[in-house]
Amino acid sequence: MNETLLLAIYLLLIVLIVLAIAVLIKVLLTLNKVDVILEDVTTKVKSLDKLFNVINFANDRISMLSETLVGFITSGVRRLTRVLNKNKDKEMEEDIDE
Repeated sequence: MNETLLLAIYLLLIVLIVLAIAVLIKVLLTLNKVDVILEDVTTKVKSLDKLFNVINFANDRISMLSETLVGFITSGVRRLTRVLNKNKDKEMEEDIDE
């Protein structure tokens, strides 16, 4: 009885070791596939970096142009406001003098 129990335990351990080896082989194959996919994704992202650099450059230029345009318009509005204020002040002085 004791020998049969020991034999059953050994057989189960052998089966467990074989299954563990099979699972480890599957995991290694899966990790190799994941590594290949990651390398492919890295390559594609690097190729997109050039596109993003071009977009970033264009965005910087457009931003600079819009800042210049806004500055020019703001300057014009300030000058116009000053002229209108001077005219208004002159009209008020003329009204006071009369």
